[in-house]
Amino acid sequence: MTISVNQLAEARRALESPLYADVGGDLDVSFEFFPPKNEKMEEQLWAAVRTLEPLAPRFVSVTYGAGGTTRERTHATVARIQRETSLAAAAHLTCVEATREEIDQVAQEYWAAGVRHIVALRGDPPQQGAKFASHPGGYENAAALVAGLKRLHPFEISVAAYPECHPDSADAAADLDNLKRKLDAGASRAITQFFHEPETFFRYRDAVAAAGIRAEIVPGIMPVANFASVQRMSAMCGTDVPAWMARLFEGLDDHPATRQLVAATVAAELSRRLYAGGVKQLHFYTLNRAELAFAICHLLGVRAKPAAAVEAA
Repeated sequence: MTISVNQLAEARRALESPLYADVGGDLDVSFEFFPPKNEKMEEQLWAAVRTLEPLAPRFVSVTYGAGGTTRERTHATVARIQRETSLAAAAHLTCVEATREEIDQVAQEYWAAGVRHIVALRGDPPQQGAKFASHPGGYENAAALVAGLKRLHPFEISVAAYPECHPDSADAAADLDNLKRKLDAGASRAITQFFHEPETFFRYRDAVAAAGIRAEIVPGIMPVANFASVQRMSAMCGTDVPAWMARLFEGLDDHPATRQLVAATVAAELSRRLYAGGVKQLHFYTLNRAELAFAICHLLGVRAKPAAAVEAA
């Protein structure tokens, strides 16, 4: 295996950095939530929002179910975050199962609710495993959606990036071409699919730069709350699960507290090594649970801000 000079330099920085050293206040974080399905899940979501709010994230995003299945719940959650907290809320929006007019109407409702940030995605078909097909009269892909949103209002727009290639892309080059189209259409940044080893992101960052893309690429971090679930999600999106992860989580199914400690350590070490390699922004997929994300942020030196500072952020 050939190891580039860049990778050796990244590794050296990671290994030489003091373990979980304070990062000097220059690490920005953001968090993703999903809309709750029932009252108990609603309580869990808002407990997570309130726990993470003092960390003053750049933004928090709320997902949009396949086929627009959570449209109303997503809107209600985003609007409430925007209305009742100090956080900047970003709403996920997809191209699936809707006409352009319908999607534009949703975007107009977000703008009216004070939401200025959209995470624009192609989206997945309602039937798992089905091949994506654009809706008649709908946006054909994420790049078209970005352009459509920009015609409506000056939204800040984030899009998705895939360090291990989107399953529907012909190859890595085609995947990067698609990312470039989304950014050229007006997106501000890309947030990556989750991955499990820092080298995966560093290789992707080098490939993005070589393709002439200069936009911000934010690593997406998925703490392992449940290893079997992460394995399933990884298989669906083409993310490699290294053998060492399986060994670490083996035998912890009946030990949730221990599993939580291991999960926080693994994700914090991934985050630390990304920071050592020059990454200054991280996006956490929280699964509506605050404990892991909060612990990781604490280990990385991200601390709660005074209330006045949070409100001004």
